[in-house]
This record gives sequence, structure tokens and C-alpha cells, in this order.
Amino acid sequence: MKKKRGLVSCIQEFKKDTILTPIFVIGEVAFDVLIPMMTGRLLTQGVEAGNMERIFYYGGIVVLMALAALLLGALSGRYAARAATGFSRNLRREMYRNVQKFSFSNIDKFSTGGIITRLTTDVTNVQMAFMMIIRIAVPVPSCLSVHGCSPLPSTPDWRWSSWW
Repeated sequence: MKKKRGLVSCIQEFKKDTILTPIFVIGEVAFDVLIPMMTGRLLTQGVEAGNMERIFYYGGIVVLMALAALLLGALSGRYAARAATGFSRNLRREMYRNVQKFSFSNIDKFSTGGIITRLTTDVTNVQMAFMMIIRIAVPVPSCLSVHGCSPLPSTPDWRWSSWW
């Protein structure tokens, strides 16, 4: 069987962390969208109506949603950090194994400083890019679609022309 090549093969045992991070971020985005909607209900059904029971009810829901968003944000950060550091560890290991296979003529072509730079700085840059991809680039389309469609149920006379 052919060995997988490329950066994806360096994820290995950190697949669970890599998959869970965008899921937690999408949950956080969902709560970030729902909190203003609940705050709107709190204002219309509680404050404007003068109903203290509704104020406490929707206020409690908003606080619970904020705590849930905080928890999901912390979990996404933790799992993203684990996935990115594990990915960079595996990448460094594979690069080191590759350097060990160099012939003497290849070693003469590369300076020791250049090889150390590749094993440290360049891998750190790839690690940060990987973390940004799983924390930002994956959930952004869902965030844009949810935020773009969120005014639809609240304003029945909303028109597509209002965006142009």
C-alpha cells in the first residue's frame, strides 16, 4: 500500500481534535447569533410590556447562552491548540526522518542553519496556519450564511434590494 504523502498525513492521531475544533466554533457562532435575538425578545416581551417574569426568563436564557458560547470558545481553543501542536510535532518528526535519509552530497548542499530553520521557524509558521484554518477558515461560511439570513424572520418587509 502506498504511503500517504503531504501535510494531511501529519494529522494522524489528532484527527479527533481537528474535527471537533470547527464543530465547537460553529456552536459558538450559533450562540453568538442567537444571543441578540433573545435580547430582542427580552426587550419586546419583557421591558416594553413591563413583565418582570419575562425579563428574568429571557435574561436567564441570555446568560446561559453566553456561558455556553464561552465554554464552546474555550473548548475550540483547547482542541485547536492540541491539533496544531500535534500536527507540528508529527511534521517535525517526518522532516527529521527525511533529513536523516540525506546522502552526504545532499547534506553538503544544505547548511546546518538552513535545516534548523526548516525544522523550527517554518514548521511553527505552518502550525499557526493550520490552527487558523481549523479555527477561522472552516466556520466562516456558516457564520456568513447565518448572519446573512438572520434578519429574514424578524422583518417581513425585508427586501433583497436593501443589500444592493
